[in-house]
Amino acid sequence: MAVRIDQKITGYAVVTPEEKARQAAASAAPGPDARQDAANDIVQMHERIKRPDVLIGNTYKIKPPLVEHAFYVTINDIVLNPGTEHELRRPFEVFINSKSMEHFQWIVALTRIISAVFRKGGDVTFLVEEMKAVFDPRGGYYKGGGVYMPSLVAELGSVIEDHLTSIGLLHAPELSAAHRALIADKRRQYEDLERQAAAAAPRSSTADHEEDLAITGDGTGFPPSASLCHKCSTKALVIMDGCATCLNCGYSKCG
Repeated sequence: MAVRIDQKITGYAVVTPEEKARQAAASAAPGPDARQDAANDIVQMHERIKRPDVLIGNTYKIKPPLVEHAFYVTINDIVLNPGTEHELRRPFEVFINSKSMEHFQWIVALTRIISAVFRKGGDVTFLVEEMKAVFDPRGGYYKGGGVYMPSLVAELGSVIEDHLTSIGLLHAPELSAAHRALIADKRRQYEDLERQAAAAAPRSSTADHEEDLAITGDGTGFPPSASLCHKCSTKALVIMDGCATCLNCGYSKCG
């Protein structure tokens, strides 16, 4: 292709293939302004986001002993920035259904408030601690596994905690290998002590002793004689060598 030059040539320079490659790479790389624009395009959770026609979520069933019918807690999530590296799954709304009409009014009010907090965005994890700190004046109860729940609201908070953990908004603290080994050692020591006690007991009372040591909970292996651990809220605190020791988290009153 010919190019007509209408002006006088005052100078020239030869562009090498290496310089052409550097210029092409510089033009292809996003500059600071382009990176700022991309960051501004990332959608964060806020109350002006409209509800999509379809949301993804999970339904959790809880059956507290204080009520006749079970509660079904549904938490729906919205996916922000789908298909990109900034994809986020955030809670959007919550529904609680039950045949029991005893708690209908405050359940409806609670779900609307929680859903409004979800849609506000920001750090919504504070709801978990606030709800788990609600105590029933009539007393709490133990759910499966021997975990103590101070109230029905606290168990609802525990369900929200599990859901936020499953979508990556909360991170459950993981025990170190040394801590897990300590708990396993404590359990072995307790089992050895119980076997020694059973062997030393009179033959006539052995069956009764073994029946007392039947495990409770959902396969947790904690004896029914265990008491509540104030650190992990699990009924797994036993007396070992004259010291209160938790078989679930490793807490020991003697340090």
